[in-house]
Amino acid sequence: MNSELLMKLAAKAADDKKAQDIVVLNMQGVSPIADYFVICHANSDRQVQAIAKEIKDKAEENTVLVKKMEGYDEGRWVLIDMGDVVAHVFHRDERSYYNLERLWGDAPIEFIEMAAD
Repeated sequence: MNSELLMKLAAKAADDKKAQDIVVLNMQGVSPIADYFVICHANSDRQVQAIAKEIKDKAEENTVLVKKMEGYDEGRWVLIDMGDVVAHVFHRDERSYYNLERLWGDAPIEFIEMAAD
C-alpha cells in the first residue's frame, strides 16, 4: 500500500471513531521521518485509545506492518508508526500543548474528504 492510501486509511479510521480536528501534514521534502503525519484528538483517554486501536487494526487488516505504537496505556498521546505514515492521536489538552502543526509549520496540510455515512 502506498503512503497516500495508508494516510487516507488512517484518517478514515480516526474519523470512524469520532476523532476531532483531523489534520494531515505532508512531510515529503520536509522530514525523512515519514511521508505523512495524521494528527487528531479526542476528549477522553478511552476515546484516544479507541481511535489508536482502530487505526492500528485497519492498518493490519490491510497487511500494513505497524512498527510501533507508543503511549497507548496512558491514552494521552498515542503514536502509531506505520513506516511512511505516522499517526498522532492526542488527548485534547496534550494536542494544544505540543501543537505539532506549528512545530512542523513547513509541512503543507493535505485536505482529505471523509465520506458521509
